[in-house]
Amino acid sequence: MSRPAVTVAARAARSAGNIILRYMNRIDGLNIVEKQRMDFVSEVDKLAEAEIIKELRRAYPSHAFLGEESGATGKGSLVWVIDPLDGTHNYLRGIPHFSVSIALLDKGEPVYGVVFDPLRDELYTASKGDGAYLNDRRMRVGKRENLGGAMVATGFPYRQREHLTAQLDMTRVILGQAEDIRRSGSAALDLAYVAAGRYDGYFEIGLKPWDMAAGVLLVREAGGRCCDFAGRDGIPESGNIVAGNLHVAKAMVDAIGPQATPALLKA
Repeated sequence: MSRPAVTVAARAARSAGNIILRYMNRIDGLNIVEKQRMDFVSEVDKLAEAEIIKELRRAYPSHAFLGEESGATGKGSLVWVIDPLDGTHNYLRGIPHFSVSIALLDKGEPVYGVVFDPLRDELYTASKGDGAYLNDRRMRVGKRENLGGAMVATGFPYRQREHLTAQLDMTRVILGQAEDIRRSGSAALDLAYVAAGRYDGYFEIGLKPWDMAAGVLLVREAGGRCCDFAGRDGIPESGNIVAGNLHVAKAMVDAIGPQATPALLKA
């Protein structure tokens, strides 16, 4: 499969972005459901996901899908992993920071990825072995060699508040070495910003595959590294992720590893 898959995914992401923007001025009238404690979904999430799947299925009818809202459909080694609105909490409050994330996995490994910020019209794309791009401009991770002066992003595990103490300990240790920490509310954009060199590093607990699949490929293809809290490379099955250039990722693992509980260090 060649790069046309990225073109198809980008078209699907833009179509979903149009739906998301169309409803921005009607947020008060949206039907919103609490899937689980502090985890919300709106009709916009569902409409955007349906649009993405329609576009992708038209081009690749034999592929399987894993969507945040619709779950798993189809079978096979090629699976599209979709987060139609990453940053729903921001969106529902009118905070202008959210994205669409689409990745194609081949036997569990990301081979194509797209993250789209519809408000800024920023399209992040990556193909395995072919680099990462922001609106067709090549991206590279930052060149920082340690945490000194680093800008690091994180997120707080609202699905897994039992890890809050460990998260705060990790944040304290990172903030003791880095310049500052940001918590933006969109994991996909955090990873895209690492790939673009806007952030030097990123860590978070308890992500789902659709939160990070595209972003992991963006970081890798921009010359960076993604791993779990124990330093194992790849998309972490645990959902506990560290990302940055090679130096910063190692420094972050060294800093936060001792603060992690045994449960957070499991594969």
